[in-house]
Amino acid sequence: MKILITGGAGFIGSHFVDLVVKKKTIKKIVVIDNLEDGSLRNLDKALKYKKVKFVKADIRDFPKIKNLFKNIDKVVHFAALSDVVPSIVEPKLYMDNNINGTINILESMKIHKVKKIVYAASSSCYGIPNKFPTNENSPLDPRYPYAMSKLVCEDIIEHWSKVYGFDFLSLRLFNVYGTRSRTNSAYGAALGVFLKQKILNKPFTIVGNGNQRRDFIYVSDVCNAFYKALIKKLPNQKFNIGFGKPRKVNEMVKIIGGTKTYVPKRPGEPDLTHADISKAKKLLSWKPQVTLEKGLNIVIKNINYWKDAPLWTPKKIKLATKDWFKYIKN
Repeated sequence: MKILITGGAGFIGSHFVDLVVKKKTIKKIVVIDNLEDGSLRNLDKALKYKKVKFVKADIRDFPKIKNLFKNIDKVVHFAALSDVVPSIVEPKLYMDNNINGTINILESMKIHKVKKIVYAASSSCYGIPNKFPTNENSPLDPRYPYAMSKLVCEDIIEHWSKVYGFDFLSLRLFNVYGTRSRTNSAYGAALGVFLKQKILNKPFTIVGNGNQRRDFIYVSDVCNAFYKALIKKLPNQKFNIGFGKPRKVNEMVKIIGGTKTYVPKRPGEPDLTHADISKAKKLLSWKPQVTLEKGLNIVIKNINYWKDAPLWTPKKIKLATKDWFKYIKN
């Protein structure tokens, strides 16, 4: 099998590359990334394999990427802009990158008759759910341009698959954490912020009271789900990918260990995310293996990764929260 991975130098994408590079059935891996959020250091081990080809490219650059899909059997699509508040400030940028970039991928697949795409969708499509655990048939209510762009991409992929005859699987990811998670934004995953604060012996900056519960899922479990989706002969399905057991943000901080400081809760954020993963368990033959305790211990053992990360101080977090309040209304 020959595969192409977009966003393959990023957080989840690079872990997925590390997984599939060891699979004997995978004969060729083409990795596309523009390196704006990703890093080549995430691919240090994978690039030693001759079957891995890395191309620095933006998925919006159709002339540059289209021929990379030649002789490719399947695509795994991670590439996207993924922060909430910046998407509110610059919605056109997010729509252009995520939607037009995805269309370029689909058009490239069409030209070269690629058989299948596995898409990294987002649980943000559910907005603030009113039913828990939340299953794949729950109402869709994206609250921000980022969430809308990811959902539109899912719809476009489904439409293209019907018209042009290729298969798709869409994995709606809940709260993914792990090594290599991004630290270049106050709006992204809290874990990278917490770990940099821990390195410098600073208090953890917690938005709200920390009692909000999140369905944390470790990155290796997510990658295993993508691999199952890649190899399964199971066309045109959507799956929730989470652990299925929400945990408090305060629990995460307690496991990492340190003092805390609090900033106001951001409006429009759910108090609870809880994935119903029964469909993925049944049809993908997948289930998560890494508990929050185990996952965070792995992250802490690799804490040096975050030493060079920017420090998001309580003051910076408060400023970012003000940005949130500026653009979000109850």
